[in-house]
Amino acid sequence: MQYIISILGILVVLALAWLASSNRKEIKFKPIIIMIVIQILLSLLLLNTKFGLIIIKGIATVFDKLLEYANEGVSFVFGGMANEGEAPFFLTVLLPIVFISVLIGILQHLKILPFIMKGIGWVLSKVNGMGKLESYNAVASLMVGQSEVFITLKKQLGLLSTQRLYTLCASAMSTVSMSIVGAYMTMLEPKYIVTALVLNLFGGFIIATIINPYEIDPSEDILEIEENEKQSFFEMLGEYILDGFKVAIIVGAMLIGFIALMAGFNNVFELLFGISFQTILGYLFAPVAFIMGIPMSEAVSAGSIMATKLVTNEFVAMLDLSGGNYNFSERTMGILSVFLVSFANFSSIGIIVGAVKSLNEKQGNFVARFGLKLLYGATLVSILSGIIVSLVLK
Repeated sequence: MQYIISILGILVVLALAWLASSNRKEIKFKPIIIMIVIQILLSLLLLNTKFGLIIIKGIATVFDKLLEYANEGVSFVFGGMANEGEAPFFLTVLLPIVFISVLIGILQHLKILPFIMKGIGWVLSKVNGMGKLESYNAVASLMVGQSEVFITLKKQLGLLSTQRLYTLCASAMSTVSMSIVGAYMTMLEPKYIVTALVLNLFGGFIIATIINPYEIDPSEDILEIEENEKQSFFEMLGEYILDGFKVAIIVGAMLIGFIALMAGFNNVFELLFGISFQTILGYLFAPVAFIMGIPMSEAVSAGSIMATKLVTNEFVAMLDLSGGNYNFSERTMGILSVFLVSFANFSSIGIIVGAVKSLNEKQGNFVARFGLKLLYGATLVSILSGIIVSLVLK
């Protein structure tokens, strides 16, 4: 029965994307089918094989080590602030982002990261039926982040059609930055995070191919990456340290605001209606949770976490999932964990619009116009990733 629901779920997601399509006659079904098959095979590899377990353990070990190194710096500066065994979330989860940001900066400075991004992007372009630019952008969004990626494409930004611009922005919203993956791993199981990263990469192309189909003239499929101004090694270090710290502060501020707001809404709704705001959202999202393969007995609670992610951000939802008393089954935990690993939320619309507008105001205005459509597509990507995982989890 679970396989039937999952297959129906995939068809529902594709149908919802089709309803929002800008040109249904141009949709290429062959790459869509190929990418869904790739998603299923990769999920099987990562979650159901010994080789996949080795890969996950290796990646988790690397991030554990990175967090250890990061905590050396955090402890030196803030060591006296925390009681033993009771270190605040800001110190243990958010501040390590600074160190991982520095590592990304070093790999960028040494030209290692651009080489990797171009190479993976080229391979993806052979599978997804899209251009080199779109494929590079999806990988770069995963590596450097949803706003920083547009800086690397500054030369071409003003020349892009609104259709190509939509695909670039959709990729940025569907993925997450490597700089915060370590923070996610302190709250969720690494195997689900790694699986989500891979699935979302392909899922972004699947949904964009349906919602926003177009043909690319080979003569226009040129990838020009903007080189950063020549900096010394230590100038670069200072810049990425400060950038990482800004991200940690911004995420921390958003968590304070959103969690406090959610607590207030819950309390007001309980006083007025005898039911919390999150529970109401849970009922609204329960059908979505069900088509993702989550049992009806857990669908309302799962739906409330999914809705929390959409209206606030993934950190708030992850904290709710990892710290709440939900007693979800292992399968439901896996599906929800994969769903949460993306930037598909309302605040991301503002981040992406702001990033593009700072580089090209005209293109930024175009992005603002299709902001809700971006969020709609990115949410479908998260749902599709959850459904694919539900096919392989027992």
